[in-house]
Parts: sequence; structure tokens; C-alpha cells
Amino acid sequence: MGTSRYALKDEDIQQEKDPGSLSEIDEYKKRLLVLFKNKSLRKGKVRLRSGKWSDYYVDGKQTALDPEGAFLIGKILFEMIRSSSIVPKGIGGVTLGADPVVTAVSVVSYIEGLPLPAFIIRKEPKDHGTGRWIEGLVNLTPGCEVALVEDVLTTGGTILEGVKHVREEGFVVSSIYVLLDREEGGKERIMSEGITPICIFTKKDVLED
Repeated sequence: MGTSRYALKDEDIQQEKDPGSLSEIDEYKKRLLVLFKNKSLRKGKVRLRSGKWSDYYVDGKQTALDPEGAFLIGKILFEMIRSSSIVPKGIGGVTLGADPVVTAVSVVSYIEGLPLPAFIIRKEPKDHGTGRWIEGLVNLTPGCEVALVEDVLTTGGTILEGVKHVREEGFVVSSIYVLLDREEGGKERIMSEGITPICIFTKKDVLED
């Protein structure tokens, strides 16, 4: 039987046994940050969705769609969710950026024995059939607490629109997890809605050499 390409290397395993070494999740974060810098970060003038100009652009999907990136994201976010004071009953986000992130966490949650059904929030309601804003409702317990995820947080407008639609369906948004906070006011805007987003990386992390 072959060895999984995602298994920790021998030196990583040894490090876990050494006093004062990085935890497994910290090691995963280090590996994910390298992927983020290599696959998602682009430097140079670019116009953001908010209309603002920036000296850099981060496309989280490029890392989340990479096999190792998906594994690392799923593991890191699942462990953060599992160790939280309120464990949600579902995991979702606004299409398109959140789609691979949501899927990664949901798959890992099943493997870890604490399955979190995934759901996707549309940017526009379905124009036929049910006309729903949210896909995946059949797997959720009505009125349950759910977590939302975002790949890159800038102004917070996208994720807050998602919060609105989730609440309209009768669910409680207990937490929000973000891969990267650009630190441009989005976190504070979300906090004003009574939710404190938990971010894996900040702008400083990805821009540091």
C-alpha cells in the first residue's frame, strides 16, 4: 500500500515529540502559508472588487483548489471549529471564493467523525425551480447554529450579505472563519454585527519575505 502524499514527513513527526516544538496545526499553518505565497499572492497594481486599488492581490481559490492546500485548509479550520466553545452543525460560505474551503472542511469533518454538512450561498437567487439563495439546506437541521467561511476578507461586504441570507432562513451564524484578513476594515465591520471573525493569516503574514 502506498504512502499518502499528505502524510507528515518523518522529521515533522519527530518534531511533534520534542518538547516545545510546534503543534501539528501550527506546522500545517506554516505549510499553508508557503502555498499561499506561492499560489495565491500576486504583487503589482490591481483593482479590487471594492473598487479600491491595491499593490497586491490574493486569490485564495488557487490555494484552496490545490490538493495539499485543500487538505491543510480543511484540517486547520476543522480543528479551530472543533475546539471552539460553540461547535456549529453546518459550514457554509458565499460562492465562489468559499466553495472549495467549505468542501475541504466538510470532508475533513466526516473523516474526523464530526460531520459538518456544507452549504453554499448564491450571489443571486436561483432563477428557476426553488428560487433559493442557499444550496444544501436539506442537510441542515432547521434553526441550527452554523459557521461561515471566507477565503479573503477585505471590506466584509460579501460575507455580511451571506450572514443576512442565512439568518433569513432561520439559522444562527455562530462564527466566521477567514483564511486571510487584508486588514482593511472588514473584521471591524463584521464585529459590529456581533460576530468576531477568526482569521488564519493577516496581510503582514503573506507580505513578509
